[in-house]
Amino acid sequence: MAEFFHQNLSYFLSGISVGGQYALIAIGYTMVYGILRLINFAHGDVFMCAGLIMVYLSASLPFVISVPLVLILTVALGFIIERVAYRPLRSAPRMSVMISAIGVSYLLQNAALYFTGGLAKVYPALSVLSDSVVIWGASTRVVTIVTPVLTVILVVLLTLLIKHTKIGMAMRAVSRDFETSQLMGIRINRVISITFMIGSLLAAVASLLYFTNYASVTPTSGSMPGLKAFVAAVFGGIGSIPGAVIGAFIIGICENIIKGGASIFGIPGSGWTTFSDAFTFAFLIVILIVKPTGLFGEKAVDKV
Repeated sequence: MAEFFHQNLSYFLSGISVGGQYALIAIGYTMVYGILRLINFAHGDVFMCAGLIMVYLSASLPFVISVPLVLILTVALGFIIERVAYRPLRSAPRMSVMISAIGVSYLLQNAALYFTGGLAKVYPALSVLSDSVVIWGASTRVVTIVTPVLTVILVVLLTLLIKHTKIGMAMRAVSRDFETSQLMGIRINRVISITFMIGSLLAAVASLLYFTNYASVTPTSGSMPGLKAFVAAVFGGIGSIPGAVIGAFIIGICENIIKGGASIFGIPGSGWTTFSDAFTFAFLIVILIVKPTGLFGEKAVDKV
């Protein structure tokens, strides 16, 4: 067993790293759903925009300035999206809000297409994160090691914020009962805006880590990571932050095991990689058949 892990360590490390990046995106989905019961389909495109912002800022500014600016501008983008596209539809039917979310997604993609001319932009090599490191004979990048550690730290900080701060208590109250929270004097709009801003901040951090490995950004770069992060959120039980994180790590590891299937399992052929994306969604279908609420989802009870 030790020899097996040693030979395929690079695949497991990559899976843990990708899983951490999916987790940071998935938290944004699950937090917004937990409060608004809304799937923010534009979240993956916010992640993509963070990558493009970094590309353009790093062309004229040093990294020590570019990185904080990317975080700030992405948070501002999340705030604007919520304020312009979702807040006016707060009392509208849920389908209207969903259509608005899809519209924002396409708007961001087309805006990116306009600014980039449809060409892939090369992501800057971030010093330290892009350096190579050898672990137990497996060569990988520093970002692969940093990602899971940083993900755990951010999740712990987010959990502390939700459980031990006033705004966190307000988030929990709103997620339990939207109408009653409003009657109790909680500023609903403020809570929702902060939720979108936190989700956007985590998406920006995920973009810094993700595009360090996949060093090109296109207008559709956020589509597949966004979909997989959404799958992770549903798989873990959408509305549950621990569930989203665990689901993301499981999907990331499984995806990279599939990609390395030929060498890991000794089965000849190079077509395994083709099915790595399909496996993610097929896996979700199986899980939802067995446990429709996901791993940590709570069964909804309708009161009569």
